Amino acid sequence: MTESIIGEERLSRIALSSDELARYSRHLLLPELKAAGQRRIKAARVLCIGAGGLGSPAALYLAAAGVGTIGLVDFDRVDISNLQRQILYGTNDVGRPKLEVASERIHDTNPNVDVVSYDCRFTSEKAQDVIAQYDVIIDGSDNFPTRYLSNDVCVFARKPNIYGSVFRFEGQASVFAPHLGGPCYRCLFPEPPPPGAAPSCAEAGVLGVLPGIIGLVQATEALKLIVGEGEPLIGRLMLFDALKMKFREFKLRRDPECPVCGEHPTIFRPIDYEQFCSAQAAGDALESDGAVPSVSVQELKRKMDARERLTLVDVRESWEYDIAQITGSRLIPLGELEERLRELPREGILVIQCHSGVRSEQGARLLQQAGFANVYNLEGGIEAWSRDVDPTVPRY
Repeated sequence: MTESIIGEERLSRIALSSDELARYSRHLLLPELKAAGQRRIKAARVLCIGAGGLGSPAALYLAAAGVGTIGLVDFDRVDISNLQRQILYGTNDVGRPKLEVASERIHDTNPNVDVVSYDCRFTSEKAQDVIAQYDVIIDGSDNFPTRYLSNDVCVFARKPNIYGSVFRFEGQASVFAPHLGGPCYRCLFPEPPPPGAAPSCAEAGVLGVLPGIIGLVQATEALKLIVGEGEPLIGRLMLFDALKMKFREFKLRRDPECPVCGEHPTIFRPIDYEQFCSAQAAGDALESDGAVPSVSVQELKRKMDARERLTLVDVRESWEYDIAQITGSRLIPLGELEERLRELPREGILVIQCHSGVRSEQGARLLQQAGFANVYNLEGGIEAWSRDVDPTVPRY
C-alpha cells in the first residue's frame, strides 16, 4: 500500500454534493474508499497523453469514477479506422477533432468533471508546463518520441507516469515513479530506437479490445495512487497475452546508470525526441553502405506532376490496396516482391510505398540488394500522402 498522492491541504477544500453522493454510492460502500477516498478522487487532476486506444477507456472510466479534472492531449481527427478500438468516438464523429468529441462524451458521462484540452503535439516546448498542472500522468501515446519525453518530464517533475502499450494481441503496463522508489522507462530502455525500427499498430495491427484492457489497467493504477490503497505497479511490469488469456509479471529495478533517474544523470531537460531520433537515424544511414534514400510525399507529388520517369510500387497487402491507393501505383505485396523482380524496370526511379514507411524501407533495401539503382522509400507512406497531399485518399 502507498500513501495518497493527494495532499491533505487540497482535500480539505473538497466536498461532495448530494448528487455526487448518489452518483458514487457504490464507491462509498467500499471500506477502502468511503467519502474520504471519493473526495481525493474529486480533488485529483489526471493528464491523459493521447485520446486514442488507451486514452479512450482510461479517460471514460476516470470520468465515471469522479476524477475532478482530466487533461487530454491530442491533435488528430476521428478516422473510421479508429472506431474498432477507440470507444470515445462513434460513426457520426468521423472527421471531427478528437478532443471536441472526447470532451462532449466525458461531460455526458459525468458533468461534474472538468476537461482541459490540449489540441497539439506533446513536445519538449510544452511538456513541462502541462505536466506540472497534474498529479498523475497516463501515457497512452503510440510512438517512442512521446513515450521518452513523457517519461523524462515526469521524472523531473516527480510525477507518477502510468505506462501502457499494445501490439497485435499483447499489451503491457507499469507505473514508473523513481520518486516513489521504482524505476523509470529509461531504466528498461535507455535510448529510443530509430524511426521504423519497430512497427506501429498501423503496420502490424492490434486486437480491438486489447487497448480497452490495458487502458483500464492504467485507469485502475491512477485511482489506486489517488486514493492511496492497494499495491501499484511500481517496480513491476505487467504483460498480458490476449490469445492465451494470461497475465505475467516481471520485477523491475532502477538502473543506477540511468541517464535520467540514475545516480549520475546526464539528461536534465526535455529533449525533442522526434528530431533526436531522426538525426540519429540519419547518422546511422551515413555510416551504412546499404542506406535507403527517401523521398517525401510532397516531392513525389512534384515528380508525378512533372511526369518524371518513375514507378511507384505499393508493397502493402491487397486488402489494404482496396481501401486506399495512390493513383498510378503498382501493387506487389512485400512477401511477393523478391519473386516478382522481373516485373520492375531497371531504368528510371523506383519509389517504394506502404502504409507508413516501415515495410517499404524493407522492400527498398531488398531491391537495392538485387542491383536496382535509384530506389527510394516514400516517407510516411500512404498515411502521409492522405494527410499532406490528397485528403480524398481514405486513411485507415
